[in-house]
Amino acid sequence: MTDFHTNPASDEALRHRLGISRRRFLSTCTAVGAGAVAAPVFGATPSFARSGDDQSARGGHGHGGALVPAAKRGIILYTVRDATGRDPLSSDLPSGFREVFKELARYGYRQVEFAGYGQHANAPGGANLETVAGAKLLRSWLDEYGLRARGNHGFIPGSWPFNQGDLDTFKRHLEIANILGMDHMGTGGDPTNGSYKADWDVAADKWNALGEIARRAGIKVYTHNHDAAYGFLLDGGPLDGQGRPTRSSGIRKLEYFLKATDPRNVWLEMDIFWAHVAQYKFHTYTAHDGSQRESVFDPAALVRRNTKRYPLFHAKDGTRNDTNGQGYDMVPFGEGVIDYRRFFTRVGAKNYHNPMVEQDNAPGTDLGQSLKYAKIGYDNIAALRAKR
Repeated sequence: MTDFHTNPASDEALRHRLGISRRRFLSTCTAVGAGAVAAPVFGATPSFARSGDDQSARGGHGHGGALVPAAKRGIILYTVRDATGRDPLSSDLPSGFREVFKELARYGYRQVEFAGYGQHANAPGGANLETVAGAKLLRSWLDEYGLRARGNHGFIPGSWPFNQGDLDTFKRHLEIANILGMDHMGTGGDPTNGSYKADWDVAADKWNALGEIARRAGIKVYTHNHDAAYGFLLDGGPLDGQGRPTRSSGIRKLEYFLKATDPRNVWLEMDIFWAHVAQYKFHTYTAHDGSQRESVFDPAALVRRNTKRYPLFHAKDGTRNDTNGQGYDMVPFGEGVIDYRRFFTRVGAKNYHNPMVEQDNAPGTDLGQSLKYAKIGYDNIAALRAKR
C-alpha cells in the first residue's frame, strides 16, 4: 500500500476553522462528533416530529415490526433535483432547499442525503451554498424542519497521489459536512472503472488515504456503487498482449475492495437497484483454467457479511425488463418487483442502516412529479413490516 502523509499545517488550519480541540479533531467518533461541532451554531434541535423517531429507535409501541424505523427513513435529494433547482419566482410548487425540506418533512422523512449544494439563484441563500456560510444556512433549515443530513455525494479528489489543491477542497468539504451535522461524505461513482486487480489496489490505496484524513475530522467516507463494481475481477489466467490477466478467480471487484481497504477508514453505500442489476448481468465467469462457472450475486448476503461497512443504502425500485440489458426499469419505490421486505429482513441491523429513497428518473414533464414520487416512496418504505 502507498505510504501517505497529510499536511500537518493544513490539518491544523482546518481544526482551528472548525473550532474544536486537537483531541477532538483526532478522535474517530462520527455522528456525535459532527453534532458537537455543528449544534452550537444554531442551538438545540427543535422537537419537530421527534417523539416518533425516538420511539421507533427503541422499538417502541406504534412502530412495532417496522423494517425501517421512522428515524431512518431518508431520501437523496437527487430524486427531487428539479424541485431544488426550480425558480421560486416562476412556480407555486416547492422550490429551493428550504421549501423542499419543508415538503419532505411533511411527508414524514427524517433524513436527507445531499447530491451537491446547488439550487436556483432566486431561492433563499442564492445558487451556491457550497460554503461555510451556505452550510450554516442549510443547517438552520434542516433543524427547523426536524431533518438530519446523513451524507453527500460531493467532492472526492480525482488525483492520486493527491495534489494540494484537491486536498484543500476535500478538507473544505469535511468542514461543510461537520457544520451540516452529517457523519458520512461520499461520491456517486465507483472507486475505479477498471477490471484488473492492479486497478483496485490503486483505488484501495487512495480510499484508505482519504478515509484516514476524514476520520480525523469525525467523518466516514463512502463510495456509492453501480452494477459494474459487482462484476468479476480479472486476476489470473493467460495474459493479454499488454501483460494483463484475462480470467477470474470468481471474486467480485467490490468484494476485493472491501478486503483491501481498512474498515476503520472506508465505508460503502449499496444502491440496491443496481445491485440487483448486477445480479441479473454478472452470474458467469471464465475461471483461471478456462472453464465457465456460475456464481449468482446475493446483495443481502454481501451486506450481512460486512454489516458495519454499509451504513447507507439507496432504496430504489424497478420492474422487470429483459430487453434493456439491465433486467429492470426504474419506478417509484414500492411499485416495483424488488422484494424490499425480504432484503431488509435479511440484512437486519435496522437501527444501523440508513436507507435513502431514490429514483433517478423522478423528474418529468409534470413539474410536481418528483415530489409526488418522493411521497409515494415514503409511504411505501414506512409500510414495510416484518413477517409475523
